[in-house]
Amino acid sequence: MTDLQSLVKEWMESKAAEAQAVQRRREIEDQLKALTNIPEDLDGTKTLDVSGYVVKVTGRIDRKVDADLVQEIAAEHGLDAHLSTLFRWKPELNMAAWKAADESITRQLSSAITAKPGRPSFAITTKEK
Repeated sequence: MTDLQSLVKEWMESKAAEAQAVQRRREIEDQLKALTNIPEDLDGTKTLDVSGYVVKVTGRIDRKVDADLVQEIAAEHGLDAHLSTLFRWKPELNMAAWKAADESITRQLSSAITAKPGRPSFAITTKEK
């Protein structure tokens, strides 16, 4: 077996073990949540002292903002001045549109964009026999 084959096999075994460990950890967390009466809508941190262990549970509420709707409501009620303090406006790059746009446009805007490579992700599966 080549070094590459060996690494691929080891990666697949590690990935399977990782998935099992994550599943088991989540099951344990669900049991801890039930036994300690952690509310579903916990938004913040609750700290528990459990026989020499400190268990810190942090709950988060995922919130999404409909930018168009909030601007419409603010304009309707004269609340435009509050938008910049209550909300963060985060422009995101639409890569399909960016790549399709004329270079005379993107060249001017490119100095406002920072790009750095991320960690590559791997997906390895076994071949069907």
